Amino acid sequence: MTITRFIAFLYGLLAYLAFAVSFAYAVGFVSGFVVPTTIDRGIEAPTAQAVIIDLVLMAAFAIQHSVMARQGFKRWWTRIVPPVVERSTYVLASSLVLALLLWQWRPIPAVVWQIENPMLVQLVLGLAVIGWLMVGLSTFLISHFELFGIAQVVRNLTGRSAPAPQFYTPLFYRFVRHPLYLGFAIAFWAAPVMTVGHLLFAAVTTAYIFVGILLEERDLVALFGEEYRRYRNRVPMLLPWRRPL
Repeated sequence: MTITRFIAFLYGLLAYLAFAVSFAYAVGFVSGFVVPTTIDRGIEAPTAQAVIIDLVLMAAFAIQHSVMARQGFKRWWTRIVPPVVERSTYVLASSLVLALLLWQWRPIPAVVWQIENPMLVQLVLGLAVIGWLMVGLSTFLISHFELFGIAQVVRNLTGRSAPAPQFYTPLFYRFVRHPLYLGFAIAFWAAPVMTVGHLLFAAVTTAYIFVGILLEERDLVALFGEEYRRYRNRVPMLLPWRRPL
C-alpha cells in the first residue's frame, strides 16, 4: 500500500461523505422534513430577485452535473486529476454545488395549491417518501458505490483492477429505463402545499431530467451499442405503461 493510494481512498471517503450530507439535507429541504431551511422557508427576497437567483442556482447545478459526466470532459479532466479519483471529484463537485443551492435558495411562498384533507396530506407525503426511497434503491441496484466513487478508490487501495462494464436490468429497470429519475420526479412533485418556489424548482428540475436522460442514453449507446438500443426500444423511459418482455 502506498501513501498515494491511501490519500486517494481518504479523498473518496470525503467526497462520499459530502454527498451523503448534502443529499440527506436535500431530502428534508424539498419535502419539508426536519431541516431548518426548506424550499419554502429560508432567505427572503423580492419575487423577481428570487426567481433570478433560483434559476441561476439550478442552472449552475445542471451545467456542472451534465458537463462533468460527459466522456469528452472526462478524457480531458483525467489529464489533470488521477483517473482513480475522477468519479469522486465529480461527486464532490456535485455535492458542493448542491450545497450552494440549498444554502442560497430564495423561497417564493405564494401558494399554487394546498391540500386540506389530513388523509390526503399523509398520502401525498407518503408518495414523496416512496419517491426518495426509489432514488436510493435505484442507485444500489446499479452499483451504488461505483456510482459515487467508493468502489474505484477501494480497488485502487487493494490493487485490484476494474471489471469490464456489464449491462443488466434489475428490478425497477425491467419496467422503466430511468427509475432513479422517476423517483426524483415523484419526490419533487408530491407536495401537499405547492408554492410558486416549489413549482419553479419542480418544473425546472423535471425539464433537466429529460435533458439528462438524452445525454445519458447517448453515452449508454456508445458504451453498450445494440444491446442498449434493444433495451431502449423494449422498455419505457419513465412511465411503466407496458409490461416488460
